[in-house]
Amino acid sequence: MTTVVHTKADLAKARAALSGTVAVVPTMGALHDGHRANLGRAKAAADAVIVTVFVNPLQFRPHEDLDKYPRTLDADVRMCEAEGVDVVFAPSVNEMYPDGREGLTSVHAGPDGEILEGASRPGFFTGVLTVVSKLFHLTKPDFACFGEKDFQQLAMVRRMVRDLDMGIEVLAVETDREDDGLARSSRNIYLSEAERAAALAIPHAIRAAQASPDPLAAAERILGAEPGLDVDYIAVRGNDLGEAPESGPARLLIAAKAGTTRLIDNAPVVIEPRKIGDPDA
Repeated sequence: MTTVVHTKADLAKARAALSGTVAVVPTMGALHDGHRANLGRAKAAADAVIVTVFVNPLQFRPHEDLDKYPRTLDADVRMCEAEGVDVVFAPSVNEMYPDGREGLTSVHAGPDGEILEGASRPGFFTGVLTVVSKLFHLTKPDFACFGEKDFQQLAMVRRMVRDLDMGIEVLAVETDREDDGLARSSRNIYLSEAERAAALAIPHAIRAAQASPDPLAAAERILGAEPGLDVDYIAVRGNDLGEAPESGPARLLIAAKAGTTRLIDNAPVVIEPRKIGDPDA
C-alpha cells in the first residue's frame, strides 16, 4: 500500500517509518512508462522508494507552460502503487515555498547551468537544483534516480551532490522511447499528428549521428532538412558537459520545437579521430 502525503510534517513521519536503504525518484508528475523505468531502477537499488510529485514553478519562465503542464496525481498514485512505491510526496507550492519565491535562498547552478538548456532558459537549472536540494533534504535518500533523457539535468544534479557533499548515489536510467523512437515525455500529448511526424526527425538524427564518425554533422543534416522543426540547439559535449573530445565517447544533445511543444533528446555517440587525407583533417 502506497502512503500519499502532502505536507513536510507527514513526509517526515512516513520517512521515519521506512527501514533499510531509501531511493527517491523526483518527478513533476504525469507519469508515463519512462518514469516506470525509473521506479523499477529505484526498487532494484533500495529497500524502500519515495516518489515526489511536484510541478516546480522555479523552473518555468513566464511564457512557458506552467499552468497547462499536465497534473494527473490520481493516475500517478495508481502507477506508484502498481510498482510497489512506499511513499508519494505531493506537496503544494505553498508547502514547498511557504515564504514565497521572491528572495528565496537558492542553489546557484554554476557555469554548466548557462549552456545548452541553461542558455535557452536562463535560471532553469537554479530552479531545478534548488527544488532537488530541498527534496533530498526532506526525503533523506541513499539513492536518487534520474532519467538520461534530461542528460544535462542528470549531470548537474550529480555535480551538486558531489560539490555539496550530500552523500547520495545518483543513478541514471536509460531513455525510454515510444514505438516510433520518440523519447517519452509528458509533453508529447501536446503534439498534433503533423507535429509528431516532424518531431521524429530527432530520433532519426540520433541514429544517423550514432552511425557517423562525425556525429554533429550527421545530426545537423537530418534536422536541417525538417521544416516542421524549429531547432534550438544541436551540440556534442563531453559526458561531463565539457567540450567535446577530439575523439572517443561523447554526448549528442538536441532541443527543438514542433509547433509550440519543446522537445529535448540526447544519446551517446563516438567521435572518430580524423585521419591524414580526410577533407577536414
